[in-house]
Amino acid sequence: MRWNKLFKALLFPPMALMVLLLPVATFFLVYSMACLGSQSTIAIASYVVAAYTLTVWCVRIPNLIRWFKAFKAENKYARRWLDDDRLRMNVSLYGSMIWNCAYAVFQLWLGVYHGSFWFYSMAGYYISLGVMRFFLVRYTRRHKAGEDLRAELIRYRACGWVFLTMNLALSLMVFFMVYWNRTFHHHEITTIMMAAYTFFAFTIAIVNMVKYRKYNSPVYSASKAINMAAACVSMLTLESTMLTTFGGEGMDVLTRKIMLGASGGVISAVIVAMAVYMIVQSNKKMKSIKSEVKSNGEQ
Repeated sequence: MRWNKLFKALLFPPMALMVLLLPVATFFLVYSMACLGSQSTIAIASYVVAAYTLTVWCVRIPNLIRWFKAFKAENKYARRWLDDDRLRMNVSLYGSMIWNCAYAVFQLWLGVYHGSFWFYSMAGYYISLGVMRFFLVRYTRRHKAGEDLRAELIRYRACGWVFLTMNLALSLMVFFMVYWNRTFHHHEITTIMMAAYTFFAFTIAIVNMVKYRKYNSPVYSASKAINMAAACVSMLTLESTMLTTFGGEGMDVLTRKIMLGASGGVISAVIVAMAVYMIVQSNKKMKSIKSEVKSNGEQ
């Protein structure tokens, strides 16, 4: 009986201890992988603590799901967040716009400091994303989705033209990567974390592009297209980082340039295709709206 209680206490520790284990296990695991050998006593202990932390959290998943469901049903702020699509869109646009502007300013400062056109092109790309998001949030802050379809189509088309313009900055980035072999180099752990975040962001961008089509709102669709463009560039940056970090001496410079050039060309083509689609579709729908208004006026 005592062993059963001990086993239950180990498998279901207090929530405060579980929360504390997350940063502790993560810190020691990263430290062991980055600074210690796999045979070190501290490294082995960190692996055990990380495995234990993962186990107790996995065991608690059913309870956590029930808790989140109850929280959504009982908390008025959670209900409003889930039910108000406009609120979620505004928060997403404001947060992304602030991040884009801050990152663009940082890249611009690096360009001035190093005198590098690479950082200037990065700054131009993220400034373009921030401008588009500001353009959209000015509308969503005052109007609901589908409230003024013509005004949304105008913004949708404008974003398509901005995509075509910002593709020049993307082309410059690819040129610097290929011609001048301008790549990134990070620690292996940092690169793995970047990969996890980039694939997560890319997956969410694809899901949201499909999910938000049901609202029939060009503004919402434009905001998700911006997220997709940002995720594509993040994938390109990640590829450059991984080729430099893990490629080592096993990959020659020419092969790396070919891979980056091919990937950059595909991503550039995808962004151009999105831009053309947005412009063509908005023009078609605006002509349809004009013809409907004209026919109604004649009647």
